[in-house]
Amino acid sequence: MATQATFKTIKAVVPLLDRVLVQRFKPETKTASGIFLPSSSTTTPLPEATVIAVGPGAPNKDGNVVPTQVKAGDRVLLPGWGGNSIKVGDEEYFLFKDAEILAKIQE
Repeated sequence: MATQATFKTIKAVVPLLDRVLVQRFKPETKTASGIFLPSSSTTTPLPEATVIAVGPGAPNKDGNVVPTQVKAGDRVLLPGWGGNSIKVGDEEYFLFKDAEILAKIQE
């Protein structure tokens, strides 16, 4: 369940440590030929997302900060579960740990 935010814009959220703020891609509700898809086929979230913001990184055992593997604007592949959801207006965003992100999509 998404937590309704008390702030007006997602730019007010600055992830801490190795957290990554992402917005999942929305499934298409219409095919290229104009056929509308049933809502049951568009309720499953897509595993892809766009990175909105990243934290500075988490300290390792020696106390050195290890930066995150992704940066704002990257396309990433997410697991089918996990992440903390944040709802701002009608938009839903998710916070994941850097280690939970499966891959960076390079196209």
